[in-house]
Amino acid sequence: MSATLHFLRKHKIFSAFLILLCIAALWFRSRLAGPYPGYELDFVLPEDMSVASTGLEAGVAMEDISPNFDDYDPWVDVNDNSKYDEDVDTYEDRNGNGKFDAIWMAGFNSNRPAKGINDTPWVRAIALRNNGVLVVLVSIDSVGIFHNDFVTIRKSVSETFNIDHILFSSSHTHETPDTMKIWSGPTPILGYDERYMAMVREKTRSAIEQAVAGLRPADMYCTTVEIAPEGFVDDSRKPIVMDDTMYLMRFTRRDTDVTIGTFVNWGNHPETVGGSNGDITADFPHWLREGVENGVPDPAGVEGFGGMCLYFQGEIGGLMTQLHTTVPHRDGERKFEDATFEKAEALGQNLAIVACNALRSESVWKNDDPRLAVAARTIRIPVEGMYKYFMMFGLIHEGYKLGQGARTEINVIRIGGVLLLSTPGEIYPEIVEGGIEAKPGRDFEIEPVEVPPLRDEMERNARMALVIGLANDQIGYMVPKSQWDNKPPYVYNDKAQYGEENSGGPDVAPTIHRESMKMLKEMNESFPEENK
Repeated sequence: MSATLHFLRKHKIFSAFLILLCIAALWFRSRLAGPYPGYELDFVLPEDMSVASTGLEAGVAMEDISPNFDDYDPWVDVNDNSKYDEDVDTYEDRNGNGKFDAIWMAGFNSNRPAKGINDTPWVRAIALRNNGVLVVLVSIDSVGIFHNDFVTIRKSVSETFNIDHILFSSSHTHETPDTMKIWSGPTPILGYDERYMAMVREKTRSAIEQAVAGLRPADMYCTTVEIAPEGFVDDSRKPIVMDDTMYLMRFTRRDTDVTIGTFVNWGNHPETVGGSNGDITADFPHWLREGVENGVPDPAGVEGFGGMCLYFQGEIGGLMTQLHTTVPHRDGERKFEDATFEKAEALGQNLAIVACNALRSESVWKNDDPRLAVAARTIRIPVEGMYKYFMMFGLIHEGYKLGQGARTEINVIRIGGVLLLSTPGEIYPEIVEGGIEAKPGRDFEIEPVEVPPLRDEMERNARMALVIGLANDQIGYMVPKSQWDNKPPYVYNDKAQYGEENSGGPDVAPTIHRESMKMLKEMNESFPEENK
């Protein structure tokens, strides 16, 4: 018998402690690594950028991701339901287990149970294929989804479809079930219901495969339209910088005017109905998509295009919101200030009118050489504060690595004259458009770090360039480091502004800017054709 074994047998308490310590270390290491410790992307496709277009193909599909209330207990507000005499809120115990099995809504505050469904939340996918490259772009009506869930979806898609890359984006609606373990009741992580997220993953896989199966020869038409902020959006944090452009792409069946799908990209928080709402809704994107597809009725309405409309979120950090915006009705008489469904409908329909008119204007150009190229890279972002420890222990956003930070991802996609840059959260428009400030009193006495603005490189060889936000991840706000202002004296209004509490820290934005600029330059060098 070895001396070590003899010692361990003699000191059983110490041995038990040592074993427990080893188990704890192994557990902690597994939580750090997450379910996909070896998952890394770093590629640019195609390898030969000179391959001519073989003809663009496009396909779309959508899946309903409404929760099934038969499996949950809807919240009943006595102010909305007269059958209850007592002045207390209650719930309907549909499964008869004597406890409240809620659908917890995301956004605003935790502990907000759903009462019902106002309109259908969707996952919508568009597949594009050309010159030997196949990509799928997916938009999900969700406040945000972490990277590992998207990796799970990618791995679940059948390899027989030969998809080169899938880009995901969350619409960031604040009125759908929690998919991030942050808002699920009094103890969000413990109250989180994995069943809903599992359903979303499965429906997303289905939509992706259907979109690829539906590929057909297509033409592609593009335009942009400037949207003045009044009546549409406010920047609720100084400095006032926003991307005031809506980016539009319409895909039609080859040599016809029959719409396959319409891509809409614009930046604004879908939170019009406010934090007191208890009905699940996609918010203004619902009425925007309905309007583009089916038209907006008179007065001052517009004819729709048919097909499927997909809304992809843009640059919303900073913070882009309509909560403080007075939204006019298209009748020219009514105006909506309070957080209501009427306001959300008016905003969505006004946006649909803008989009449809722009797509029928003389500014529309045909993308005659829509060759595809895609670059994707896994990066690590430094995280500080409370979120760091939640990530380290795998409670949220699994995939943390000591000394390197949290795993996330950036993509760049070219479709001929169009360039798309993905950002894994809510990027401040200053980082993309320019206008970062460095005022006295800021927390870091430095000059702007995230310069030059990303748009300089985005538009170098592209006729239209846009940002898809909350893409492949949700890491929160990306605050320019020289604008980080969490300690007195405060730069603006003698008080702290909203933002830092929902950010991973002051070094997130510099990392995202640096890595995005690097990828944009690599794409421009690989795909150098002038398309302006």
